[in-house]
Amino acid sequence: MLVQRLMISNSLLQFFTCASFRMLLAALTVSGLTACGDGLSGNEENASDPVIENNPVAFIRRELVLRENSNELADVDLRRPAEFNAGAVLYLKNQAALTAPARDISSAAFSGPTFLNNAGQLLYDVKDLEVSHDGSKLLFSMRAPEIEDADEEDQPKWNIWEYDIPNATLRRVIADNFVAEQGHDIAPAYLSDDLIVFSSTRQRRSMSIRLDEGKGLYTAQDDARTVDNFVLHIMKTDGTNIRQLTFNQSHDLDPIVLPDGRILFSRWDNAGGTAGNGFNLYRVNPDGTGLTLLYGRHSHSENGRTVQFVKPHLADNGKIVVQLREMTANAIEWQSVEVDVDNYVERTVGINGASGFGHTPVVNGVTNAGPLGLNGIYGSAFPIYDGSNRYLVSWAPCRLIPADPTRGTTPINCTQERIDSGEWQAAPPLFDLWMLNNSAQTQLLVERSGREGYQYDEAVLVASRTLPRSYSPDPLPEEFATLGDELTALARDADGNEFGVIHIRSVYDFDGVAISPTIAQILDPVQTPPAQRAARFVRLEKPAELPSREVRDFSNTAFGRAGNQRMREILGYAPVEPDGSVMVAVPANVPFSISVLNSLGERVTARHENWLQVKPGEVLSCNGCHTANSTVPHGRPDAAPAPLNAGAPTTGLPYSNSNPAYIPDMGHTMATTYTLRQGDFRRLAPDIIYADIWTDTSVATAAPDINRRYADLSTGWPMSNGCRDTWLNQSFWRSFCRIVINYPNHIHPLWSVDRQVFDETDPNLLLEDRTCIACHTTSDAGGMPQVAAAQLDLTDGDSDQQVRHLKSFRELLFNDNEQELVGGVLQDRLVGTGVFDPVLDGNGNPVLDGSGNPVLQERQATVTVPPSLNAGNARTSTRFFSRFAAGGSHAGYLTEAELKLLREWVDIGAQYYNNPFDAPLN
Repeated sequence: MLVQRLMISNSLLQFFTCASFRMLLAALTVSGLTACGDGLSGNEENASDPVIENNPVAFIRRELVLRENSNELADVDLRRPAEFNAGAVLYLKNQAALTAPARDISSAAFSGPTFLNNAGQLLYDVKDLEVSHDGSKLLFSMRAPEIEDADEEDQPKWNIWEYDIPNATLRRVIADNFVAEQGHDIAPAYLSDDLIVFSSTRQRRSMSIRLDEGKGLYTAQDDARTVDNFVLHIMKTDGTNIRQLTFNQSHDLDPIVLPDGRILFSRWDNAGGTAGNGFNLYRVNPDGTGLTLLYGRHSHSENGRTVQFVKPHLADNGKIVVQLREMTANAIEWQSVEVDVDNYVERTVGINGASGFGHTPVVNGVTNAGPLGLNGIYGSAFPIYDGSNRYLVSWAPCRLIPADPTRGTTPINCTQERIDSGEWQAAPPLFDLWMLNNSAQTQLLVERSGREGYQYDEAVLVASRTLPRSYSPDPLPEEFATLGDELTALARDADGNEFGVIHIRSVYDFDGVAISPTIAQILDPVQTPPAQRAARFVRLEKPAELPSREVRDFSNTAFGRAGNQRMREILGYAPVEPDGSVMVAVPANVPFSISVLNSLGERVTARHENWLQVKPGEVLSCNGCHTANSTVPHGRPDAAPAPLNAGAPTTGLPYSNSNPAYIPDMGHTMATTYTLRQGDFRRLAPDIIYADIWTDTSVATAAPDINRRYADLSTGWPMSNGCRDTWLNQSFWRSFCRIVINYPNHIHPLWSVDRQVFDETDPNLLLEDRTCIACHTTSDAGGMPQVAAAQLDLTDGDSDQQVRHLKSFRELLFNDNEQELVGGVLQDRLVGTGVFDPVLDGNGNPVLDGSGNPVLQERQATVTVPPSLNAGNARTSTRFFSRFAAGGSHAGYLTEAELKLLREWVDIGAQYYNNPFDAPLN
């Protein structure tokens, strides 16, 4: 029975040594089994091994995290990285051997009894263990015991600590108490050059930018508005010079340093809600440039579960060891896999057509199926960097207890028959630490738990390994080399504006798929006049970073109809060149997404649901666009298909039928050519402006200008007065200027703008009243009830559906009931449904006719009026915007500036408010 239990088919567990077997049995005496089977192969327990003899091992042991008043394991939510679970201790063994004693090296941070409760249980928490490259120091996150009766914001923060092994000293990396408590700091890792990268809620640069935007200082929460948002920061090893690297709106976690000096980390992509919700592997340079999606966007389905890629480590073979685990699951329900990020971008999508699998299990036969697996449970896996393909792992065997508690709680070993019977359930896991040799297929015991109720979260072998090289920035692409001074000027000007640059080779390039007409045809103004081009502008949008409810407690009704889009701001607009290329300076250190627009300013592609960023002076390049469901690599330079827009075919000749003043170099896009010939970059603008500088007027007529300017609005501008004045007076859009549209302030006033049309010869003769609320109202000029034109009431007043919304907002964006005038009273229109019910008397009995049959009446129902606008998509909101097109019933009623305002508001989500500090308090 015992040998069957551990000699598992297709598992490493069948290769235990007999001596190791006895060590396991000593930890499992509750089973009452004492024999050791014959015929097991492998190393003798702790046989001569330099790794075991010479290197210390550090590990975190914690009390099992259980549900309240239960023996069941509690769930851990990846989206809550600051979660506090008291009861963890960091231990150090001078040798990775079973006989070496383990000593507590973390509790010394807390003097006296403050880290123990009356029952002797530990009250602090520790996690995120890392070892320095020379093997002399340990780096980890630790949170002090909670303060009784204190609010959450007054509780201790997670801090980063370092233990010096030769000197046996423990220190908090950020020594100053005030600075240390400015945010939660977790998941540290050593970089080269005396630096530490870590994840933090400090948001130092983002906070200063929010202050420039006029919002004040506060910690922003994640896209889901549940917890404070963690992003990557960097600091010196003495805790000084803290700088923010990334600007995601949902956590950036667990950074590690790659051999080339760049940083790999796990990013929670959650822009726009659940469609792309998941943790993927990303890479970024230590200066914050070069943010790149590496792996996993379309690889979240594993063994029937939706898994995430978290807790990365660099493996001995150059691959990345990650945990595959569900978004919410107990702390042990995950699987370790090796991810080949050098050759794959998805599980079955390789670089340059590579076949195979992008990630494979660290231990064959062990999945993320939970505690009821014959192979047991692996609780952590840390690579041993000696070329032996070994891991330091925590492992618990599969054990069962009766499902019926009256039958006792003594664990017994698992068999498939017992698991399938339904009479048994998983016992609490009993973990030990082991040295797993994947090559020899053996496991050697390193540390025995010795008691129930504990688990090993993390363990590291304290050994030296190769120091990553110091990162040095890549040189500018040759085509931008002559613009080095201009990039430096963009990085920070005299007024403190900071910009980077984006370069899109062609918005007509979708994952390398050919389009019709071709790019060569589109850029030719004779073959494709500008009016026939599908893409004319790009709009850059950013999230309005949301404060906690303690900072600003506003109702979710502020998000409007498309609540998953949260609040959004517009950074500005830029033209798309004829070949689909774009090059424009964009604000640095802010998250943004890109929308491609037609000539009307309507988005023509799917919404971009990833946050990009540029650092000051950085050039971010991509080939084109990407569809949400495509698994073709996108945004990763070494994996994406070759660009469709190869640029100019030769040097010295103008593009076909194009302005000879803009002579390209071979391979340059029109955006690059424009930038080089102008000697500067295009800048974002709040207005939609286009001037045809490309058409050779000797062969074709230049296209008319496009001017949709806020200056033509008679209502308020959706921006600060300072940004408005600077734009009007200097035509300069500052890096902190934003277009922020609130429905009550900027959209609803459009409906009451005076649009009366008078006779040209007799200014007192009113020909027509085009004022929106002249017709779209439920009362006539005399105050008598009437049906609103098109069943659309745009007048003032709160909605009867949601008192926090104006009724015009609800009428535009939500279903409503059709109304009619009956006897001078406005009421919902009712129509027969074809279903008949008996008429009941006052006592609830059917009314009978003269023949004794029940009297029937037809069931009535209201008639639904669909919304006029499709929140999030102006182009499909034809029920509204078609009225204002040429030949439409309302052509000329609204100005181009007003239509531009409406379209951009609808496209970004048609929110009720787009500034959380404008939204009324609860």
